[in-house]
Amino acid sequence: MITNQIERPEIVSPAEWLAARKQLLIKEKQLTRQSDEIDRQRRELPWVRVEKSYLFDGPEGQQTLAELFAGRSQLIISHFMFAPGWKEGCVGCSFRSDHVDGALAHLEHHDVSLVTISRAPLPEIEAFKKRMGWRFRWLSSYGSDFNYDYHVSFTKEQVAAGKIDYNYGSAAFLSEEFSGLSVFSKDETEGIFHTYSTYGRGDEMLATTYMYLDLTPKGRNESGPRYNLTDWVRHHDRYNAPGVVDAGGRFVAAQPQEFQPSEASCGCEEERV
Repeated sequence: MITNQIERPEIVSPAEWLAARKQLLIKEKQLTRQSDEIDRQRRELPWVRVEKSYLFDGPEGQQTLAELFAGRSQLIISHFMFAPGWKEGCVGCSFRSDHVDGALAHLEHHDVSLVTISRAPLPEIEAFKKRMGWRFRWLSSYGSDFNYDYHVSFTKEQVAAGKIDYNYGSAAFLSEEFSGLSVFSKDETEGIFHTYSTYGRGDEMLATTYMYLDLTPKGRNESGPRYNLTDWVRHHDRYNAPGVVDAGGRFVAAQPQEFQPSEASCGCEEERV
């Protein structure tokens, strides 16, 4: 449990507090309008037609990208860091995924399908999904180019070079898998278009726990060693288990000797700057 103390601000009268709150409200309204404008510009981005065929393994058999829309015209894909052979998924991606199930009914009744995709084979995904108690659709892209084409999995050549193409730039290699979100649209002729992708801290907007924390005096309270979610977030069934999250976003159980975590940032979230 994170219990770091904070420096207590000045204690003032109710009238002084109200004046200060109104000044902050002006800035909050400016930020809201700026966010609205960015959302508008996001919707106006040009689209790219998806020409390649992709197949995904799911509980009901193989499905195409078009079938993932499930009769809707918009599709959000959550890129979940879970490579073949991993015993469990990334801690940060699990944190984000804990917020999905409650939103599904609302999204699906507003013309949006949300599907999670990982490169791990389906049996490995299903075992971890059962452990975490999630209900959302989660399919495997194992054997497909999908993860590589959308820059969340990396080839042996990229890994050997120590540099990967991630978040619209060159990044140091930390993990064979990274996280992100990709959005697609399907028109009346069944044409599929890639409309948006975001990576790094771009997917924080879906982790509503952060939105709650941002309202509190201590905020996110990510005070080191990496100053991001690896300082405190764990799989929701592991908060009482001793261990750390490594540089690739994976939980490492504590050993008898003291474990010293790497200073690198988690692959599922960029360092805060």
